[in-house]
Amino acid sequence: MEKYDHTFHYKQDFSLESGSTLSGFQLKYTTLGKLNADRSNVVWICHALTGSSDFTDWWSGLFDEGRFFDPRHYFIVCANVLGGCYGSTGPLSIDPKTSKPYYHNFPPVTNRDVVHAFDLLRKELRLENIHTLIGGSLGGQQVLEWAIQQPDVFQHIIPIATNANHSPWGIAFNEAQRMAIETDPTWKENHPRAGLEGLKAARAIGMISYRYYETYQHTQAEKSNETLRDFRAATYQRYQGQKLANRFNAFTYWGLSIMMDTHNVGRNRPSVADALKKIKARTLVVGIDSDILFPLQEQKFLAEHIPDARLEVMSSLYGHDGFLVEFEQLSSHIKNFFAQDHISARASA
Repeated sequence: MEKYDHTFHYKQDFSLESGSTLSGFQLKYTTLGKLNADRSNVVWICHALTGSSDFTDWWSGLFDEGRFFDPRHYFIVCANVLGGCYGSTGPLSIDPKTSKPYYHNFPPVTNRDVVHAFDLLRKELRLENIHTLIGGSLGGQQVLEWAIQQPDVFQHIIPIATNANHSPWGIAFNEAQRMAIETDPTWKENHPRAGLEGLKAARAIGMISYRYYETYQHTQAEKSNETLRDFRAATYQRYQGQKLANRFNAFTYWGLSIMMDTHNVGRNRPSVADALKKIKARTLVVGIDSDILFPLQEQKFLAEHIPDARLEVMSSLYGHDGFLVEFEQLSSHIKNFFAQDHISARASA
């Protein structure tokens, strides 16, 4: 099944929640599979913090032939977020007002802005109804916000390892990462590689929240009692920092971390609980037992306040990142969800 990359261009002024305005934007998006006759087989993916629209690169365990969301039966869409760095308008894009990259002048973007942009793309593609909206972490936050904004569009939603509003604990982790970027003397420069050394340190901090104690015990413990230098856990942290620096930039990381921090479905609404009650889609909430960044209490809250939502818990050695690793478990929970009440796991051909 062939995969296609596309770019959606929006040429009108786009107002942001912050009060700033973008003079148009573009979204890079990837599609796989074909629409069926009544356009009822759409699965829309919202990616996590440093993900791209190419979901086959980081979530192929769910979206491949023979997998649960088989592209022979579904039309799968994923767009890089507004503010991203994988083809969508972001800090390294050219500001039409100055003909130079935005860099530090790129305005703050919230999840509400992101799903507003996604919805413009959805309308451009003439997708009146989405069979399933799915995403984890930052993507899960966008799933919730979009389902609240457009409750009649989505038949099913699957928010994974996410929350209704970002916690003080999560904000503290993100602020520590931004502080690490700030210590890089190049961060104040207007250059694509500005802040990269700080970004490496930020990612190392982030990894501690994405995994947990037992993850490192199992994967990074020393094989000898004689080690005095070059500890496996230390080299692993440096490796993860360099790996991200090779494919990302500090400006985007900074902006997306703030996007996560500003997530609160109760903002300018009566309450968080009231906002969640507006969701009409059949909902499967998935949590991870070892997740210290988005602990299970947050998914339990979602399941308690979204009408008729179902909660499933994954058991994983990999903490928050378990939703990107435990494909078989996640697929099993999704399959059981669709099997409930005799719902077909396969969209009509």
